Amino acid sequence: MIRFYAPDIKQCCELPESDSQHCVRVLRMREGQEIEVVDGRGGLFRCRIALANQHHTLLEIIEELELPKVWRPDLTVAIAPTKHNDRMEWLVEKLVEIGVDHIVPLRCERSERKDIKIDRLQKIAISAMKQSLKAILPDIQPTTPYMDFIGGCRDGARFIAYCDLSIPRLLFSRELPAATDTTILIGPEGDFSPKEITAALEAGFRPISLGDNRLRPETAALVAADTFHIINQISQ
Repeated sequence: MIRFYAPDIKQCCELPESDSQHCVRVLRMREGQEIEVVDGRGGLFRCRIALANQHHTLLEIIEELELPKVWRPDLTVAIAPTKHNDRMEWLVEKLVEIGVDHIVPLRCERSERKDIKIDRLQKIAISAMKQSLKAILPDIQPTTPYMDFIGGCRDGARFIAYCDLSIPRLLFSRELPAATDTTILIGPEGDFSPKEITAALEAGFRPISLGDNRLRPETAALVAADTFHIINQISQ
């Protein structure tokens, strides 16, 4: 069954204009047909189209279900945006498919891109949520200064991945505790500066490596997320 996104479905039984256009103009769905709608907070609704309108498609809720996330602890990926927008967009899509709770773009000393279009990333996250049959939309935060983020991050297991061989690191897959909320920092192409690494370690972040291969930031973030899920799956 085709799935749509309507964050206010319980208060207003209609699809947003973008989903209405896709439903009526692209898919040519009509009154009486059934669709699935998610609210991004774990709610899954089986609905019947009451009025097919490309601007405001009205719905009748037939059944309401809860579709919780399939992983237990929360995962936060904080990463310096990539130089090219398409690589960051690709990363958001893949993180949502794999499973992530929070994505935080970081403004670092060596960041090649200081700001990023959050609205665009949210649209990609919504599409990936629907395509991967999830009902919970990850939180994508505004670009945050690096020092502000590490100063306010206090809970769970906290890690920083970097390439600087002069500062000892541990292998992430061996250090990650299962069933624990986890935050991981991923730097820009030029890596975190020594000052940033020292600040994170002093704030309680643990220094880690993701293996022997040199990875681009978006690849490193994906490897970290996948490792997080594998460790938690095999520990169940």
